[in-house]
Amino acid sequence: MDILYTYQDSLLKMVSSQFHRYLYYEIDWTLRMIGIRGQRGVGKSTLVLQYIKENKLHQDGNGLYITMDHPYFYHHPLFDTIHEFYKIGGRYIFIDEIHKYPRWSNELKVIYDGHPDLKIVFTSSSALEIFKGSADLSRRVILYDMHGLSFREYINLTETNELTTIDWPSISSHPQPFIEQIKTDSPILRLFQEYLQVGYFPMISEYDPKQIPIFLNQIINTVIDSDLSHIKDYSSGTAQKIKKLIGVIAESVPFKPNISALAHKLEASRDSVYTWLHDLEQGKLINTLRTKGKGVATLQKPDKIYLENTNLIYALRPHNEMGNIRETFLLNQLINSGLSVSLPKSGDFFVNGKAIEVGGKNKSSKQVSSFSDFLVAKDNTLSAYKNSAPLWLFGFLY
Repeated sequence: MDILYTYQDSLLKMVSSQFHRYLYYEIDWTLRMIGIRGQRGVGKSTLVLQYIKENKLHQDGNGLYITMDHPYFYHHPLFDTIHEFYKIGGRYIFIDEIHKYPRWSNELKVIYDGHPDLKIVFTSSSALEIFKGSADLSRRVILYDMHGLSFREYINLTETNELTTIDWPSISSHPQPFIEQIKTDSPILRLFQEYLQVGYFPMISEYDPKQIPIFLNQIINTVIDSDLSHIKDYSSGTAQKIKKLIGVIAESVPFKPNISALAHKLEASRDSVYTWLHDLEQGKLINTLRTKGKGVATLQKPDKIYLENTNLIYALRPHNEMGNIRETFLLNQLINSGLSVSLPKSGDFFVNGKAIEVGGKNKSSKQVSSFSDFLVAKDNTLSAYKNSAPLWLFGFLY
């Protein structure tokens, strides 16, 4: 096992504690088994390594970080490795990329049940349906979902700032006092444009912005070819059809799906298309929107489909309509903050009894004024007025 400790030490030397993701402070680290799901590239591994380093869990062999990507696990079962670790005094095990291990749910269950004073933290693709594994983990694990950077986090990361979150009631009802408290070194509207293009993933702190679209295309391929293929057992032919599907969606987002036409274009059944849309949403490559009151079953057609975040738009279609970018940003931040979003009869979104219309600086409330409670999210503005709020402010929800 020495090779695993050596690998951990090399990673810990490179980990910075200067910036922490929002989830770092929300996790109850005292729990016996914690699962952290998230899109590739959002910083799950870094978060876990920060916790190990800052709590000195790697000292005296008490804690160990392992990843299922490591060649060690080609020939060493996970259970045997952790049992050996436990026998020499290890009490904190951190398992990265658990979905890459074929028998993950069975072995986690046995590890949990057989080592009552062992703390287990694992990370996985957002597409992993933890409670559908072959072993029942529902009573054993607490799950946390980790999203990409909020606009607030992007500012804190790039400007070494410490801006705090603003809750939904404050943003939707009386935002101006909070706007006046936000101080940044650079003009906030410029920061917002940067965020929309390249700021959703923490890698922005390490790479030239021009390289981000290249990495995002790699992420898309990895999610489909590796993550979803491991979890859903896709063939290479199916993976190619799913890539074609996301290409079709990217061509005309927000996409209003015609399932029969998609099935014909992809040479697949309607049920397959429904399943692939569900898988792409689980993999955090798309977000779907349904009319209020409509079901969310796998075989239920969504009314609109968006790419999951605006960075994906710029990576797949650099020249895009600004209205789509604005809507994609707002839907993403609302969903990531835990709010339930549906499609109203008029306007763009419906959240907690409030209809929302998204637009530019001079956008009117005409499309949502029939609602008793409505809000206009306006781009390119620094202030709130009556039933309006700056679009960028919704990036402070988490």
